[in-house]
Formats: sequence, C-alpha cells, structure tokens
Amino acid sequence: MATVLENWREVLTTQNLSQGRRMDPVSKWLLITRASVFPMTLTSGAIGGLLAVAGPNPVHADWLLFALAILGLVLAHAANNMINDYFDTTGGVDTAEYVRGQYAPHPILSGLISKAGLVAAIALVNGFDLAILIYLTEARGWPVVLFALLGLFISVFYVAPPVKLKHHGLGEPGVAVVWGPLMICGTYFVTTGSLPAWVAVASLPYAILVTTVLIGKHIDKIEADQRIGIRTLPVILGAERAAFLNQLLMVSFFALILCLVLTGTLGIWTLLTFAALPRLRRVLKVYSQPRPAERPANYPIWPLWFVAWAFLLTRLAGALFVLGLAASAVYPVFL
Repeated sequence: MATVLENWREVLTTQNLSQGRRMDPVSKWLLITRASVFPMTLTSGAIGGLLAVAGPNPVHADWLLFALAILGLVLAHAANNMINDYFDTTGGVDTAEYVRGQYAPHPILSGLISKAGLVAAIALVNGFDLAILIYLTEARGWPVVLFALLGLFISVFYVAPPVKLKHHGLGEPGVAVVWGPLMICGTYFVTTGSLPAWVAVASLPYAILVTTVLIGKHIDKIEADQRIGIRTLPVILGAERAAFLNQLLMVSFFALILCLVLTGTLGIWTLLTFAALPRLRRVLKVYSQPRPAERPANYPIWPLWFVAWAFLLTRLAGALFVLGLAASAVYPVFL
C-alpha cells in the first residue's frame, strides 16, 4: 500500500511515474486525466463557494450543492484533458517528437489507452457530469446550464475543429474565462442561488493566475508550435514579450487582491496571499532568464520549464487565497 500511495504522490506532483515502478490502476487514470493540474480547478471551486460566506454580505450556502459543483468541475476538467489529447492526436499535433509526448506519458502514444478506449472514457465522464448538471439545474434553474455550456464550448473547441481556439491565440483568454468567471461565479451561483456583480470581479485575480500557467507552457512549446503552425499567444507575441506579459499578470494578481481588500470587497485576511511574495520574486527572476540549455538533475517534466514555475506560484498563492477566505468566513474583518 505504501508503494501505491507513493505512486499516486509522484503522479500528482510530477505527472510522471518513474521507470521501474509498477503501474497501478489509479495511477494509470491519474496520468490519463492529467490529474496533477486538478488543484487549480479545486481552488477555483473553493473560491466560488467560500465567497458566499466570506464576502461583504454573507448569504446562505448549500454545501451539498457546492460539493456536487466541485465534483462536476473536476470531472469536466478530466474530460477536457482527455478531449484535448484525443483531438491533438487525431489532428496530427501530438506525436512522439512533440513536447506533449516528451514531458509526461501521453495516454495514447504511451499505450496507456487506445483511441477507442479514450473516447469511451470521455463519454463516461461526460455522462456522470450530465447527471450532476441535471440535478443542479433542477435545484437552481437554467443559469446552471448556461455556465456548463459555455465551459463545454471553450473546453471542446480549445483544440477541436473547426474553431481550435489554441491555434489562433485565443486559448489563453479562454482559460481565463473558464477558471475565473465561469468556475468561480458558477460555483457561487450553485451554492447560493444568486450572483451579485462583485463576485465576477472577485473571480479575476485567480483567473489571471491560472492563465499564467498556460502562457508559461506555451512559452516552453513556442518553437514546436511555430513549426506546425499553432499560433498560441506566445507564438504571436514572441518569447520575450510573452515572458514579460506573464510577469505583469503575476504581479497583477497581488495588486488586484489589494484593491479588492481596500474597496471592502474582500476581507483583510485575504492579504495572506502576500505570503507568496518571496516565491513571486523567485519566479519573476526565472522569467527574466533563459531556460536552461540542458535538463536539470532530477527534473521530471523536461522540456517544460517556465510552466512549472508559474504552477508553483499559482498553487501557493491560490491555497493562501482559499485560506484567507476561510479565515474571513470565521472572523470577518473588512475595511
């Protein structure tokens, strides 16, 4: 059991399983669904629920509906990851030579699952999500469907034809919309049955932070994407401008949190996020320097580099944001 738990820990932290370790069924599906990035979805959902009881005017929260919303978001994220891998494979983007097949096991290319098996898994996960959607719609009404359909559209057509948002510099804005206003506002609405305008504003800091992770990944893949004609935002801007943009976005997260506290939208405990400033300084320094020429020792997701640093900042700052909201719910202090 200790070995299995170590497998899960390694997969969840590195999206890899070391050679020589025996693949267990749970680790296999954690790899197929790219579960290592689920913390961002869990954080968005947690923010949406906590804003109900940690905002300037706390309202009644239905925690059962909140839990179902969180489950639905994670399942949707899993389906989205599998959909992206399927369409990128069938579209000829994902190959053994492309970055996706190098930094972590690709579900199809590595033999974890067949194309038909992946399609079946996508259908099964979406089926569970549909059941949750029907239940939540019965409880809260048609806006739940609107949130779900908007998220589904962006998720599917992120790589699927004919839209292919990622190929036209629209993948990054799409991720900001999904992990910010759609997830956070949607969870708030499901939890409370209402949606004041200030919640949309409060969703922006974390939306920006999640977007820095994707921009970092696309900076890492810029040369490979250029070769096959994928015009991500870093491809359009160039590596240096994209790195500078990411630095600005990272700083703006903290600036927006401060503004929301000063305007009384968020409680002062959300300033706990500023405990991540030392990590911000370190990440900004990394983004000011070229990527290492060779793989660092014991580094698991090479050739990715900048995305890992953005994710480390997002994980810490997001966790502190959630902690600050929880503290505000228990002992609210507003300016």
